[in-house]
Amino acid sequence: MNHPPTATDQPTRIGLVAATAAGRRHARTLADAWPHARLVTADTVADALRAAWAECDAVVAFLATGAVVRILAPLLGDKHTDPAVVVVDEAARHAVALLGGHAGGANDLAGRVGAALDARPVVTTATDAVGMPGLDTLGWPVEGAVAAVSRAILDGEPVTLVADAAWPLPALPDNVRPAPAPSGPVEPAGSAPPAGPVPPGERVEAGSAPAGPTVGGYRLLVSDRVVPLDDRTAVLRPPSLVAGVGASRGVPAAEVRGLLDRVLAEAGLSPASLRHLASADIKADEAGIRATADALGVPLVTHPAAELAAVDVPHPSEVVRAAVGTPSVAEAAALLGGDAALLVPKTATAMATVAVARHAPRGRLAIVGLGPGAPDLRTARAVAELRRAAVVVGLDQYVDQVRDLLRPGTRVLASGLGAEEERARAAVTEAVAGHAVALVGSGDAGVYAMASPALEYADERIDVVGVPGVTAALAAGALLGAPLGHDHAYLSLSDLHTPWEVIARRVAAAAEGDFVALLYNPRSRARDWQLGAALEVFAAHRPPDTPVGVVRNASRPDERVHLATLADLDPALVDMYSVVVVGSSQTRVVAGRMVTPRGYRWRR
Repeated sequence: MNHPPTATDQPTRIGLVAATAAGRRHARTLADAWPHARLVTADTVADALRAAWAECDAVVAFLATGAVVRILAPLLGDKHTDPAVVVVDEAARHAVALLGGHAGGANDLAGRVGAALDARPVVTTATDAVGMPGLDTLGWPVEGAVAAVSRAILDGEPVTLVADAAWPLPALPDNVRPAPAPSGPVEPAGSAPPAGPVPPGERVEAGSAPAGPTVGGYRLLVSDRVVPLDDRTAVLRPPSLVAGVGASRGVPAAEVRGLLDRVLAEAGLSPASLRHLASADIKADEAGIRATADALGVPLVTHPAAELAAVDVPHPSEVVRAAVGTPSVAEAAALLGGDAALLVPKTATAMATVAVARHAPRGRLAIVGLGPGAPDLRTARAVAELRRAAVVVGLDQYVDQVRDLLRPGTRVLASGLGAEEERARAAVTEAVAGHAVALVGSGDAGVYAMASPALEYADERIDVVGVPGVTAALAAGALLGAPLGHDHAYLSLSDLHTPWEVIARRVAAAAEGDFVALLYNPRSRARDWQLGAALEVFAAHRPPDTPVGVVRNASRPDERVHLATLADLDPALVDMYSVVVVGSSQTRVVAGRMVTPRGYRWRR
């Protein structure tokens, strides 16, 4: 399949406005750090601020908050299209997210400004202040009475959750409760709804659209259907729809977009729920289709003709088969890739064909590396995934490190040492059940951690997101100096899962190859001889003064760094909380630090 690169959510143009020498100095700091930021000047500061508002995606103003409010108030339009605005005081002590906190990205921008200027980000949006998920921060479009429903959630008022399928939502507080199950028969989640919008007051069962407006109470709907809205209803648009598109060469973008808009409207489906457009590989460079995808802000995913030909469709065409090698492009592309039901069969104009399918929800498993221990070595993406999860699974001591980051209502499945397989199975089971799950591990989850056992059980029924973390080896290397400057090998000395004979061969290969060696699980109370045996193998291939570093609990409060040599390292200093770094024949100690030359010049 051909997947285009995804765009980042960071503002592409940031305007910096300052009135004083100190403000301009702070602005230059940001301009130097961010290629997409520039100082905006004009005859007056007010004109500069207005120009930045008109020209940029976000504005950082080094001005008084009141002045910014008075200047920008007449220009305010819609929070979904207005630029984000962050205000920084004269001393750069605070970065205040003033406008566009969620929708415009001002909350995130305030954090980035704070990091660059050593200022404190000030975020006043209510959901962030109390640690609840803002409806407009879940990664899905949201419509309707967003502010009113968010306020009701915060105030603890009853909010009814009405979802047309079991979508993997993050943890929600107790006052947000699912609607009672319908008493009649329930359609499957992927089934086709009746065509057209839902009439006011009509209740439609699971697998179709949520109920229409009700009297009293707040509601949060999760649906791809066009539904009537009132001042107590917000609608989250899940990414459930795939539009398959076929076209003649040179099709105008306006024809593709016009046809797509028409079929969605006639079926009562929201374009905000489009997951992607899909077509055949032969159409990957079709400008009209690509332009339509770009205008909608969704990817274009293309498939080989052979894969499309294998999809059972209601309206195959031998003419299409002769032209592109598959009897269906639009219907097959809409259906391919999961449990899907065709909602709109192929509909054509002179040069374009469109079909629309609904794809059933898939559970979401995020495998999250927490880093070596220090909170400031935990990545922002890891934090975001923890707050995105409804279920968190992990070793008890790792879960304890991040409990303060979890949303209220998050379900935690923690267990002790030795239960790795059980944790992996539990995480996958929860994801298969349709939940948003975070499986956590220390360091990077893919390095001697939970990613491997979890992915042995995960299958095509769930989406998997990998979140890299700072490994114990990288943390240890940074504390020791630069021991990893050239080729290096990771080796675990634990024979719980690998026979020692296999480990010994790998140690010998690393020693003979003159790799810097990072030894994980080097020694425990029950395994007290393997480290000594491994060091003897290295000593047979390297000088006795080869540096060896031991780092225990890197980045944690009881961190300890010990530098020795192959000849004098005492294995008794090492335990399971340690990483041992054995230098190569080229590794040296320079000013008390391990250094392995990169090889740009030969050392004498």
